[in-house]
Amino acid sequence: MRFIADFHIHSKFSRATSREMEVETLAKWAKKKGIALLGTGDFTHPTYFAELRSKLEPTGKGLFKLKKGDQRVHYILTTEVSNIYTQNGKVRRIHNLIFAPNFEVVDAIRSKLVNLGKLSSDGRPIFSFTAKELIKMILDISADCLVIPAHVWTPWFSIFGANSGFDSIEECFEEMSPHIHAIETGLSSDPEMNWRWSALDSMTLLSNSDAHSPNRLGREANAFNCSLDYQEITDTIRRKDRNKLLFTIEFFPEEGKYHYDGHRQCGVISSPSQTKANQYLCPNCRKKLTVGVMHRVEELADRPEGFIPKNAIPSIHLIPLEEILAEVLKVRVGTKAVESEYERLVEQGGSEFRILLDATPDELALFVPPNILEGIIRMRQGK
Repeated sequence: MRFIADFHIHSKFSRATSREMEVETLAKWAKKKGIALLGTGDFTHPTYFAELRSKLEPTGKGLFKLKKGDQRVHYILTTEVSNIYTQNGKVRRIHNLIFAPNFEVVDAIRSKLVNLGKLSSDGRPIFSFTAKELIKMILDISADCLVIPAHVWTPWFSIFGANSGFDSIEECFEEMSPHIHAIETGLSSDPEMNWRWSALDSMTLLSNSDAHSPNRLGREANAFNCSLDYQEITDTIRRKDRNKLLFTIEFFPEEGKYHYDGHRQCGVISSPSQTKANQYLCPNCRKKLTVGVMHRVEELADRPEGFIPKNAIPSIHLIPLEEILAEVLKVRVGTKAVESEYERLVEQGGSEFRILLDATPDELALFVPPNILEGIIRMRQGK
């Protein structure tokens, strides 16, 4: 069966996150979006983990569903952790996603981590040991776990980030590198950018929303064609199986917060060539610019733009339906006009992804106003 999965989200116990980020509300929004499989996020947080145990029940295939409520949305146990440490004379800030097959494994992970950091302080806890040690620790608990470097190009908190990252997977994870099978490309990059670096050819490229509020679910996601089964899904990711991982759904990277170089305080946005011409300094205040994702990819790439590796998993770039509505209606996302029209369209169209991806123009014309339909068709055409 084909289904859409979004593995990287956060709960209401993470910083700067909506109070609605709890499993019942997430299930309602996943149904609206057309997402069949959702990461729980934040399973290291003690209060949230207690909620997960009380509200979810196992499906028998390593996934979970609500005990009460809509049981069509499935959950997979996931979390994100932050490792901040010094290696080779440089402070490293690395974020990784962890997948776990059952509550017992999560219990063991939490028991191991509880004395190494403050699990209750944030849904994304911080540890001072290395990313390599994290991999070894998690896989020693269960070989069925999966660890995936998160938003790998983000300047401040990622494996390849300009400010705290490394120049290769091997430099970061050393002898544990063979256990890294996938990376998360992040909102400010897409697979096409990652295809330019041959060192990533063996990696499965995943895309997730990193949602902090329910309406952000699925802004990036992954389309699978397999059973809703933890082992089959994680095996598909490990083996980069084109027959079972159909495509990723992408945010346009130019809209990502860190795509270009810049200095937020001065409102400066800079291309890599402009940054170099300005000697990496803000033209306004002369402080150091933040080197963005596009620039960092250029530094490490060994292929030209447009290169497509053999067996690359395709990507589809979408604009969220709420943003299309806001553009057409000439109002902001979050206004009542957008919310009411979104609810009407999703109710009649089945889900947001069906409207954006699958329904034919003739089907859409039955319930979508002509100006909104034109916006959807233009997006499909890459215009």
